[in-house]
Amino acid sequence: MKGDYQDLVDEISALVGAPATLENRDFRLIAFGAHDSDDDLAMDPVRTRSILTRQSTAAVRSWFEGFGIARATGPVRIPAAPDAGVFRGRICLPVRYRGIVQGYVWLLDQEPGTPGPDPAALDAAMEVAQRIGVLLAEEAKAGADLSREFQAVLTAGRGWQQDMAVAALRAALGPAGDGLHAAVCVAPWSGEAPAAVPGAAAVCVVPRRGGGAGEPGEAPGSGGAGGPALAVLLRLRSTDALAPALTAVARLLPRPPEPAAAAVGSASGAGGTGPQKRAAARPSAGASAQTAGVAGPAGAATARAGAAGQAAARAGAAAPGTAGPASAGPQAAGGPAGASPAGPHGMTVGVADPVRGLADLPAAWEQAVAAARAAVAEPRLGPVAQWSRIGPYRLLASLGADPVDDPAARPLLAPAHRELARTAEVFLDCAGQAGRAAAALGIHRQTLYYRLGRVEQLTGLDLDAGADRLLLHMALKASRLA
Repeated sequence: MKGDYQDLVDEISALVGAPATLENRDFRLIAFGAHDSDDDLAMDPVRTRSILTRQSTAAVRSWFEGFGIARATGPVRIPAAPDAGVFRGRICLPVRYRGIVQGYVWLLDQEPGTPGPDPAALDAAMEVAQRIGVLLAEEAKAGADLSREFQAVLTAGRGWQQDMAVAALRAALGPAGDGLHAAVCVAPWSGEAPAAVPGAAAVCVVPRRGGGAGEPGEAPGSGGAGGPALAVLLRLRSTDALAPALTAVARLLPRPPEPAAAAVGSASGAGGTGPQKRAAARPSAGASAQTAGVAGPAGAATARAGAAGQAAARAGAAAPGTAGPASAGPQAAGGPAGASPAGPHGMTVGVADPVRGLADLPAAWEQAVAAARAAVAEPRLGPVAQWSRIGPYRLLASLGADPVDDPAARPLLAPAHRELARTAEVFLDCAGQAGRAAAALGIHRQTLYYRLGRVEQLTGLDLDAGADRLLLHMALKASRLA
């Protein structure tokens, strides 16, 4: 389906001679046409913010909707408004199906005095937009229709009940059921499932419980304590093409709070209030001019796809240990049981390994849940974590919701010994190499030896013994999942 959208967007770009961006009615990117431009005006504050946040603010959306795009049945020209952070005009092609708006195609309009797309080209582009509307409506309907079958697979008890649920979902999906899919867990999730997620075959909300075997009516292995999770079944083209999936799920996360500095002074100047001024997104030194030439107010097409996809891929695909021992150890998170959630509002995303067919879908869901739990336990893994890259948490997350309470490690995990626990975990993360551990902790090697001696006294373990090291290391990691 994603490829269908891309082909249609490319067709519109060819018809009008301008890059096109397709977004759903919630102003979230679906597909875009590549565009290379040296025009500085294309990089206006609204587009800059779209690049950095992967979607527009409510004020920007409200401002553009004020031009009647949600009610329009034909192209809508929106003039440039520097005070609102819109330096170049837009052309909006509403995407409808049976009178219901499904999304928008955005074109970057030409400069005043320069001829833009002629009426015949725009009429042809609107015909393509109608075909897009059919696809969007069918996708939303299919996702809604399959939510019950998908939820049944994730909540059925093991054995014949689960087998029957998988068979029902396979029958509902038809030939697509034999394709490649990835299970995704977004947790915690409040409210209902979104109407549509780009590239999703099915979406539902399921209850969460601890890892391990599931009970009837509960999602098996739904890690983490309390609250529901959003389950997404994503279609994939190949096992090597996870980037679009990571981009899609990353957009489900809430935007992080704006830094205080970002709230001051946009390129459109100071002064003024109301939706226009609030709509002016703040430029950032981190934005790249090479992504500026894509049309769409909320969609900074190439820019957002590039920035979001790369950010999601970095978040979900960073290999454990690539950040070095200093960040890989607990010092980056405040020590065992002191880690803070990686995503805004504590929300994380877990992505399972791709599966072909649906027989392994329940196991894939357990992987997704484990990855989401690991991203909370180890912030460097998140907020979008792939199961294949969460290291020891692949095993630890399946042990259950209750923390591993080993009597040897119990004294070390007391709040009074947080620094000693942190020292021990970094030492073990560094494979027992004292020099690396001391450097990661920023302490003298003799200080490290003293702390490790205290750890041995508290736990009764011998850190020169491999079995004792393994026990302590796993206990420290498991404490993060509590």
